[in-house]
Amino acid sequence: MKTFSCQCGNTLYFGNTKCIQCGLFVGFIPDVQQLSAFTKTADDVLLASNNGKQYKPCKNYAIHDVCNWMVEIDDPNECCVSCRLTETIPNLDDTENRRLWFLLEQAKRRFLYSAIKLKLPILSGEEDPKHGLGFDFLQDQTEDRFGNELTIKKFVTTGHSDGLITININEANPAKRIKLREKMNENYRTLLGHFRHESGHYYWDRLIRDTEHLSEFRTLFGDERLDYQEAMNHYYENGPAENWKDVWISAYATMHPWEDWAETWAHYFHMVDTLETANSCNVSIANAEIISLYTATKTHSKLDTEISFSKLYNDWCALTGVINSLNRSMGMDDAYPFVISITALNKLRFVHQIIMELTESS
Repeated sequence: MKTFSCQCGNTLYFGNTKCIQCGLFVGFIPDVQQLSAFTKTADDVLLASNNGKQYKPCKNYAIHDVCNWMVEIDDPNECCVSCRLTETIPNLDDTENRRLWFLLEQAKRRFLYSAIKLKLPILSGEEDPKHGLGFDFLQDQTEDRFGNELTIKKFVTTGHSDGLITININEANPAKRIKLREKMNENYRTLLGHFRHESGHYYWDRLIRDTEHLSEFRTLFGDERLDYQEAMNHYYENGPAENWKDVWISAYATMHPWEDWAETWAHYFHMVDTLETANSCNVSIANAEIISLYTATKTHSKLDTEISFSKLYNDWCALTGVINSLNRSMGMDDAYPFVISITALNKLRFVHQIIMELTESS
């Protein structure tokens, strides 16, 4: 995620809604991928400082203050391209849910920023009933027992089905998410990671299923026709394969080829977004500038794709070595607590090839 500049020269960050230096209203314009300051015209219309066009704030920006994205003034939609993907929001009668909803939408927008940059197909279920993408943010159903104890009546499972990604809103609560991470014996679990992982399932349906890439996918990840429920039961009863670090990107990836793909897909997004952040901050390691995939020269051949991935991976290794060391200096867990094996690297390369083909054809 890069940083942005206000018209006054002050640095702006992706989630900003106001410039603290000049006081102007700030909003993100998704079609140009820019955060801009806005001034009001005599007709009380918001004018973007970076392109001179007129916009209106997303409904969830203007009313609920859980968004900072803008909508073109003549667009009939009240919500921005991110918020219109959300099909179910948490129950706002619970005041805590408004904060969780904000965090959910914030993480979703960070995922969508990368997806838009990579030119991935993003249409709502209303725009594309057959292949559309949607999100449900749901809460566990509880019941009051004995007057003072709440128990879970119905548990919401975070997952994906036919284009609809469901996120349990407890994942937006740091204390509950960390408790679950420890219970699941995981070394990494973040809200943004859920969006990246579950989107991998959605894009597997869009980019791999019934395509010429399916055969190579099965060679790298395994046969997805393996019974998923049986594989899941085996994983939770027996844990990951003993040699998982030699083959898979994470322990959870061992469950099933679909999960291996989704975990690899998520890690690719971790790489691309973090490298853009470093590049935007002019980070250099051993006098070598960290590249951003978004600003690198577009690839035109298989060799170019290979070269771009090698540079991407080498910079990732250098960068994570530094940020992990910095975290340790602060007494914190590693930011990226993974070691990428050769097999896992080849899977990441496959994801890179798929996305580069899509980017070049757009």
